[in-house]
Amino acid sequence: QVQLVESGGGLVQAGGSLRLSCAASVSMFSINVMGWYRQAPGKQRELVAAITSGGSINYADSVKGRFTISRDNAKNTVYLQMNSLKPEDTGVYYCNYNAVRGVTSYNYWGQGTQVTVSS
Repeated sequence: QVQLVESGGGLVQAGGSLRLSCAASVSMFSINVMGWYRQAPGKQRELVAAITSGGSINYADSVKGRFTISRDNAKNTVYLQMNSLKPEDTGVYYCNYNAVRGVTSYNYWGQGTQVTVSS
């Protein structure tokens, strides 16, 4: 079982920055993907950015050039640096840990942290 604890959300004006952190209680598997998803009111949860344990990164088109995802494998922690924030970035941001072992997928979510960007 993996517990994910997020921190760093808050209220910021458009153009501002926030840094989210997510610490995993344990890394069940050395090969895994950690990422950030967000959900705006009335919308489906969407991928923001993800990074593999090997360092491969994927970003949503809407955040490319503004957000940077990184991780510290020794600390089982993933970070999301968000710059040039826009009101449309508002939502609850969820940390995700995913690993596949054989035919079994292990998928865990954090409790979510609110990010609000005012115009």
